[in-house]
Amino acid sequence: MRYNNTPKGFLAKLSKTHKILLSAAIVIIVITLLFQQSDEQATETVSDTQQSEPAVNPANSDVTDQQVEGTESGASAQQKTDNNEVTEPKGPVTSEYVVVEGDTLGGIFEKMAISQKTLYELLDADLDVLALDDLELGESLYFTVDNDELERLELRPSLAKRVIFERRDHAGFEYKEIAVDGKWQQQRFIGKVLYSFGGSAQQAGLTMNESYFVANLLKEKIDFVRQIRPNDRFEILVDRQYIDGQATGASRVRAVRVYNHKHVIAAYLYKGSYYDEDGNSLKKAFQRLPLLKRYRISSSFNPYRRHPITGLRRPHNGTDFAVPPGTTVLSTGDGVVKRVVRHKYAGLYIEVDHGNSYSTRYLHLSKALVKRGQRVKRGEKIALSGNTGRTTGPHLHFELRRNGAAINAMTAHIPIAKTIEKKELKQFKQQIAEYQKALDKAEVAVVMPLAQLDDSLIEKQLLPIIRRI
Repeated sequence: MRYNNTPKGFLAKLSKTHKILLSAAIVIIVITLLFQQSDEQATETVSDTQQSEPAVNPANSDVTDQQVEGTESGASAQQKTDNNEVTEPKGPVTSEYVVVEGDTLGGIFEKMAISQKTLYELLDADLDVLALDDLELGESLYFTVDNDELERLELRPSLAKRVIFERRDHAGFEYKEIAVDGKWQQQRFIGKVLYSFGGSAQQAGLTMNESYFVANLLKEKIDFVRQIRPNDRFEILVDRQYIDGQATGASRVRAVRVYNHKHVIAAYLYKGSYYDEDGNSLKKAFQRLPLLKRYRISSSFNPYRRHPITGLRRPHNGTDFAVPPGTTVLSTGDGVVKRVVRHKYAGLYIEVDHGNSYSTRYLHLSKALVKRGQRVKRGEKIALSGNTGRTTGPHLHFELRRNGAAINAMTAHIPIAKTIEKKELKQFKQQIAEYQKALDKAEVAVVMPLAQLDDSLIEKQLLPIIRRI
């Protein structure tokens, strides 16, 4: 009897049911063997990795590129360059630039790799503030760039003021002015005249601008060149602004007393204007209009105006008068011409510093009749109106600023010449009494007056100052 021992013969003898069961068993065995082999390989890989990679302290976030080299799990947070170098994704980066001598706005933007297109967008937003047109040596500019595009520019023209330009999508930039109040400290300065009031006042602690302001304030009462005498005394009360213990340069003259021989000449600040002790106005501080007569106002002061197409905030910081080209433009107060500038959008414009925190601007002129540094008087002819810069027609744009911030020249409470009314005399006298009490305070710190200086100190230190003045 012969037996067929071949696998084929064995399988042939099995029933259909047994064949199915056997096939299922074989499949299960194969799958089990494959999973066991995969687990062993994975265990070996983990073991090798632990031995080859250095340990990383979870508390230390400074992981070097070498420590993560070859790891692909961070691909979503990192990108590889063509040279297989790992680079972090770019984010907003802020850089400071300090203005140095010889800098121009275009040159600064070129150094910071900011495009000319972006510069023009900023100039467009700057039209109503002109902060970019008034950069000073040592001023800091802060550029915030994201993905090679300027997103934010911050200017700090002084400790008390910041101007910020921020991009709004792709429509352009909006700006905002931030005024820092700080603290105002009242200080008393006393001294005696040696050779000139200006030099003596500065030696007592006043700034050049403050001493000039006092001399200009009292010019109708006393001639500080011909009538002032050696040993004439003066007492001046000044408010000065400080932020974090640093002087901002902003100040207000509150009260002045000059003892000229047998006469006392005084000036007191009351509701924005200066008066003598009897309530008579000392000077006509401002006039409302920068023109010889009234003209139609084509656009009023509006700090909330928005661009009709882009929707960007575009404040109108002044008053527009519809005047024909060549119309006479007047200074609205006494002061010193600070700037005569041609601007891409503002055209030819003039800025006048009136002291005591006030300044005015006159835009879109055709001709300037004054120069930078020139002293002007209230009502003096300084320019002719025009149609320069970006305009929709001939007009005069007039701005009034107080402490650097634009105010409505047509409605704001500003120093206007008048005599104190009888109903206010009592309140005025009370204010004078407070000033006089402050001027008489013995405990107020005083810079060394001239009377306490010896002759050698006067000769070495004061005479050069006085000669320059």
